[in-house]
Amino acid sequence: MTADQYPPPGDLGEILFTAAQIETRVEELGRQISEDFAGRTPLLVGVLKGSVIFVADLMRAIGGPVELDFLAVSSYGEATKSSGVVKILKDLDQDIGDRPVVLVEDIIDSGLTMRFLVEHLKAQKPSALRTCSLLVRESAQVGGLTLDYVGFRIPPAFVIGYGLDVGQRYRNLPYIATYRDG
Repeated sequence: MTADQYPPPGDLGEILFTAAQIETRVEELGRQISEDFAGRTPLLVGVLKGSVIFVADLMRAIGGPVELDFLAVSSYGEATKSSGVVKILKDLDQDIGDRPVVLVEDIIDSGLTMRFLVEHLKAQKPSALRTCSLLVRESAQVGGLTLDYVGFRIPPAFVIGYGLDVGQRYRNLPYIATYRDG
């Protein structure tokens, strides 16, 4: 398969956000985080694997010092729908007590993972805890959870690209598109 055939035409739906639109929005989020954490060094906590591209671009868009750590969780497996159970597969490598933290997700779908992780991190007593998600599904039930930094709101469709996958495929697409299953 050549690069111009990836992904196969049958898998790709509507392109929701181009690479240029994503770049512009990530820069805006970086400026906002820079202002909110001026004079402090926030720890960005990326949620693996989907947030890797977003958190890398976001940290470059933040003016001033920033640190990075990762959590790995599972609620999807190889499926396109959440199992409803969140498991931590990899916890943080460092203590976040009394530190400013920004939890960075690729997408908030049901809100289950973000709520779970916010409670997990709050228990470690950071000095500040903010949430950042590139995408938030319009139907997400955040249940009182404050979403501090949001890239885009999306319709209820499964999406791929810019770190988002299906069965570990399509993370490398520079845009975000809907996925056609079958």
